[in-house]
Amino acid sequence: MSEARYSAASLQVLTGLEPVRRRPGMYTDTTRPNHLVQEVVDNSVDEALAGYAANIDVRLFKDGSVEVIDDGRGMPVDKHPEHKVSGVELILTRLHAGGKFDNQNYKFSGGLHGVGVSVVNALSEKLQVEVKRDGLIWQQDYRKGEPQAPLKQVGTIGKRNTGTRVWFLPEVSFFDSPNISVSRLKHLLRAKAVLCAGLRLSLSIEGRDEENETWFYEDGLTGYLNRALEGQECALPAPFQHSAAGNSEAVDWAINWVVEGGVELVAESYVNLIPTPQGGTHVNGLRAGLIEALKEFCEFRNLLPRGVKLSGEDLWDQCCYVLSAKMADPQFAGQTKEKLSSRQSVAFIGGVAKDAFSLWLNEHPGDGEKLAEVAINNAQRRANAAKKIERKKITAGPALPGKLADCSGQDASRAELFLVEGDSAGGSAKQARDREFQAIMPLRGKILNTWEVDGDQVLASQEVHDIAVALGVDPGSADLSNLRYDKVCILADADSDGAHIATLLCALFLRHFRPLVAAGHVYVAMPPLFRIDIGK
Repeated sequence: MSEARYSAASLQVLTGLEPVRRRPGMYTDTTRPNHLVQEVVDNSVDEALAGYAANIDVRLFKDGSVEVIDDGRGMPVDKHPEHKVSGVELILTRLHAGGKFDNQNYKFSGGLHGVGVSVVNALSEKLQVEVKRDGLIWQQDYRKGEPQAPLKQVGTIGKRNTGTRVWFLPEVSFFDSPNISVSRLKHLLRAKAVLCAGLRLSLSIEGRDEENETWFYEDGLTGYLNRALEGQECALPAPFQHSAAGNSEAVDWAINWVVEGGVELVAESYVNLIPTPQGGTHVNGLRAGLIEALKEFCEFRNLLPRGVKLSGEDLWDQCCYVLSAKMADPQFAGQTKEKLSSRQSVAFIGGVAKDAFSLWLNEHPGDGEKLAEVAINNAQRRANAAKKIERKKITAGPALPGKLADCSGQDASRAELFLVEGDSAGGSAKQARDREFQAIMPLRGKILNTWEVDGDQVLASQEVHDIAVALGVDPGSADLSNLRYDKVCILADADSDGAHIATLLCALFLRHFRPLVAAGHVYVAMPPLFRIDIGK
């Protein structure tokens, strides 16, 4: 068989929108077309942020197409001096084209990082753009990212009547589901209205008039948080709200704390009105600033009991917040902009939060002491949990292993323990688990082969000792009354090392914890070897 020759001629250079159509998952969320709608809406919101738009209308049609209309300045229609095509065509057909790379047209914008409306064009069966600018109406049609004709003038209009209309039909083959999630879209539009005071957004759905909705907020973040927390007991009578601006950054937030745990917390963060569901450096800065201010407040008023140290989690656990950061050049982790990575926002927001919260605590000492009590109770609970030998009812015996990330629930019948391979796997498992009932215990390397080891010798191995302590069951014992987890799951990598570790753990349980196996408490996870994508 002849060998395939690998040379410079084998290399492919994808140009224009071809990379997006080849690998759509690198540029957008391919579950549903929601992210495409968001890209177009973000461009319109940037016009509102810059002070040029006051209305944005989103329309969903029965055939799956979407229309977004704004009353901003309208996309540029003149020819680009270098590329010799209209500004509209440049924006829609080049991945990294736009007016947001300097600060002349937009001080703050959400549409800089990533690829914007050109991705919408690339992943659409059809797209039509209409621009009203300088008293003229311009129009251009696209199919699968390709312009069907140059931009053309189709009419005239009053000079004050400006804006952009983008209509597109997503190509269903790129998405797991062709249906737009209306609930997610409504949440996005409502959040944009909350974060941009004076901006009116509306959603209309063809054939479902009862679901049409309009959002316009004058009371901003505070009113939004109050409505979200309606019916819940809060530590503060009114949210702690603050706004601040620097030369190239601005921040607004509204924060309150719920008294009872176990409720769904409101935790929403945005950068230039782009939602960041995974948080990022702006959230880290806010959290650090709040806890530093509270620590100083507690120390100044001698509120801390001896031996109690506050950590960020103690104040953050029951915190509900809406955070809106604006910055001139935001950096995101990934094209979908779900997490902010700009380092400067930690220092800016952290400094603002510490100063503002310190002032607020001293102006509202009664409310400040309430919050201090919440944080101190959480810190004491955390300290007591660390001292407990077991989470359940055990009162004597060795302390739990330090590397065990225990679950918070008290119901042993629901609790699950995952034995994972190494600290790196432990980290990703901790991020993905449900803290209420799933515990993670990383194992360092391969455990001892215990098949030939006597029961009285097996605890000499530190790893085996830690597993026994975490389980609450002694090797060789038939007494499972103190078992702390209903399911013990071996979660090893899908490679030869992982198989070896899983085999050694199976040997341990079969040889020294056989009653656990007989009672059906031991499981072996099957990590995926492949992923199958359908319809890509």
